[in-house]
Amino acid sequence: MKLLFVNKKEDLLSRLKKQDPVAQKLFYEKNVKKFLSVSKSYVSDLYQAEDCLIKAFCKIFKHIESFRGDANLESWARRIVVNECLNFIKSHKTVFYLDEINHSFQQDIHDPDIAFDFNAQELLDQLPDAYRMVFNLYVLEGYSHQEIADALQISVAVSKTQLFRAKEKLRKIYLQQQKKMKNEHV
Repeated sequence: MKLLFVNKKEDLLSRLKKQDPVAQKLFYEKNVKKFLSVSKSYVSDLYQAEDCLIKAFCKIFKHIESFRGDANLESWARRIVVNECLNFIKSHKTVFYLDEINHSFQQDIHDPDIAFDFNAQELLDQLPDAYRMVFNLYVLEGYSHQEIADALQISVAVSKTQLFRAKEKLRKIYLQQQKKMKNEHV
């Protein structure tokens, strides 16, 4: 049964490379909700996130022939969505990074991930844009601090600082919401 599924994927890929509109529609419908969620996690305004997503799908379909198959097609496409969001943010200069306040910031920030009891996107939406972008790139996309620094044109120290502050802010928000929920049940 899995062999049939793989053949369907291969067939979809070959049809996408031939610019088949039916295959493009299938790929779009299968991934649009998931990729919109990714886009929204970087660009907080829904309409701008949708614009980024549309541009990303256009790039995916235009450059599908460059997909070599080294990775999963959806992972390759997701990277294009993320890059489109980053390009949008850079071009609109909507994120301001704090200067390197502590140059000796060498603390290891590989803390255990925060366990969320409710919608994680609601938590992430409460973060400042700079914190949210670094957090998403590091935690959700698996970028290294050097890759984040290169992509956002910041230093590695700023990337680490932003991630540390994002985690601290998420912990505070989480604890506040837990306290609020506890008080409501009393």
